[in-house]
Amino acid sequence: MMIVTTTDIAQFRLLLIADNDRLVTVDWLAEQQAWYDSKSIVMLKKQYQLSDDEFRFIDKNSLSKENKTELLLLEVIEQLGQYANGERKEFDIKLDWRLGTTFQQKVWRALQQIEYGQTISYAQLAKNIGQPTAYRAVANANGKNPFSIIIPCHRVIATGGGLGGYTGGIDKKQYLLQLEQSKAQIYSK
Repeated sequence: MMIVTTTDIAQFRLLLIADNDRLVTVDWLAEQQAWYDSKSIVMLKKQYQLSDDEFRFIDKNSLSKENKTELLLLEVIEQLGQYANGERKEFDIKLDWRLGTTFQQKVWRALQQIEYGQTISYAQLAKNIGQPTAYRAVANANGKNPFSIIIPCHRVIATGGGLGGYTGGIDKKQYLLQLEQSKAQIYSK
């Protein structure tokens, strides 16, 4: 049973899905978008042959600390809040990596090595995984990251310094980069 909840970071809404005490996805919801209309739900149904009955929505204020999957979602919500307040640079969450191919997982693990408040290019990320000519494949894997914010794909920008794309929308990527850069300046003092 996939447990689903939502939370907010700044003016944005996030969809959180967990199963068997592992985080399955963190996805951005559009304004007024219902959780069950998320592309993540569609992807999970297809990937794992799930039906609507195998997703259970629980309001974040009703999550129980007695259930290990719900407790994990409470921890994710707490850590996202700490991140938004500049109190956390990295996340300590059990992730369900099964949605990614071996190559995608390699890219996602490399994303976790990008320092808080820093950015790198897709080309540099390709070099970091030892495949310098695979920058397009790296960009594609970056875009398939199911753990927005938790795995910081927003820290990857175009070689010329442009923001590039972002699955959640450029406004969210700008927000996250500005948040980190402003907090990184405070940390460095």
